[in-house]
Amino acid sequence: MKAAYCTLGCKVNQYDTQAMRELMENAGYDTVDFEEEADVYIVNTCTVTATGDKKSRQMISRAHGRNPDAKIVVAGCYSQRSPEEVLALPGVSLVIGSKDRANIVGLLANLHEGRLNAVGSLMGEHEFEELVATREGRTRAHLKIQEGCDRYCTYCIIPYARGPLRSRTPENIRKNLLLLAEHGYKEVVMTGIHLMSYGKDMDWKVDLTDAIAQADGIDEIQRIRLGSLEPQLLTEKFVSALSSNPKICRQFHLSMQSGSDGVLKRMNRRYDTAVYERCVEMLREAMPGCAITTDVIAGFPGESEREFQETKEFIRRIKLARIHVFPYSRREGTAAYSMPNQIPNAEKSRRAGELIHIGAELEREYLQNFLGTVQEVLLEEPEQGLMSGYTDTYARVSVEGADEGMAGQMVKVLIKEAAEDRLLGQLVI
Repeated sequence: MKAAYCTLGCKVNQYDTQAMRELMENAGYDTVDFEEEADVYIVNTCTVTATGDKKSRQMISRAHGRNPDAKIVVAGCYSQRSPEEVLALPGVSLVIGSKDRANIVGLLANLHEGRLNAVGSLMGEHEFEELVATREGRTRAHLKIQEGCDRYCTYCIIPYARGPLRSRTPENIRKNLLLLAEHGYKEVVMTGIHLMSYGKDMDWKVDLTDAIAQADGIDEIQRIRLGSLEPQLLTEKFVSALSSNPKICRQFHLSMQSGSDGVLKRMNRRYDTAVYERCVEMLREAMPGCAITTDVIAGFPGESEREFQETKEFIRRIKLARIHVFPYSRREGTAAYSMPNQIPNAEKSRRAGELIHIGAELEREYLQNFLGTVQEVLLEEPEQGLMSGYTDTYARVSVEGADEGMAGQMVKVLIKEAAEDRLLGQLVI
């Protein structure tokens, strides 16, 4: 039996797909490319934006066209939010949503004729589903340590699609880190839907620093990279703990969404630009040269031209290393869906384009700081005749003098050039 996989959306989804893939392989399924004919297609969906829903439907349709007799399993946020809609799509045999993914093999085995909606309610869900992924195939592994969100930002559907907060126990984190070390990973990315709420469901008996500490003494794992962080939860104590830990990567994705206090308030983001800027300052004071990256939404309902200008000015002033820009996507069921003064799509696209342009300028400026320095790079894969990898600040580096046999090694590289989105360097012997 052959199985193929497609993942839409975030790093958490990628982790969940890999865990399901390992369960399927352990049950005897051979993995093939999604564009090949398979007996089972698993589509792990995203619903953050309307585009995510559309792409999910397109991938389901593509799988059905590839093999009309195949069983198509749909998991993830879109299926959790709209299971009946997904189940009605041609070819879909099983819908499992954002939980019970650990039962995918059993659900498939009991699936005979017809279609099955196995999506259950997430309300009142308190158990962390301990999916395990150990064979991602590259040199960087992800470890999901947290699930769910209780923030209810006015634009976001994810609390409804992912459910309440649940955390992996520190003991289980340690166990998984040891497994990843055995598989040769030198860098682990700790991810979650709302990472800084780790431990809140345990009455804060543990927090994110306790999760990070589980890597202590595991010498094979040299880097711990963190997923998205929330500024209102970033404290001096937390930053101090990060700066004193030699394994912590000096790249922090500090969620922003807008550089206008008026827009942030309507988004229910629970911080303002002054708080955000102070968080940036704390990180830079504790770890000079660290990279601050972020997300920004363009065209939130009611965003005036003045507020848009405030966002542009704020981004330029704090000099972020990289920006991910998203035009606002209206999601039914959120508070922002019914807000007045919805911005036309063309205007949202224009504003997103301007922000992307600013982000590219800032990234080029940030990369210039590395010229003439020696950086430690984790080599990953061949690319255009060179090996490429990443610094701990998540700057991509193309390395002369390295070969494919060095994939997975941490090497020193003299940075000679800075291109638009990467660095070029020479291996230091």
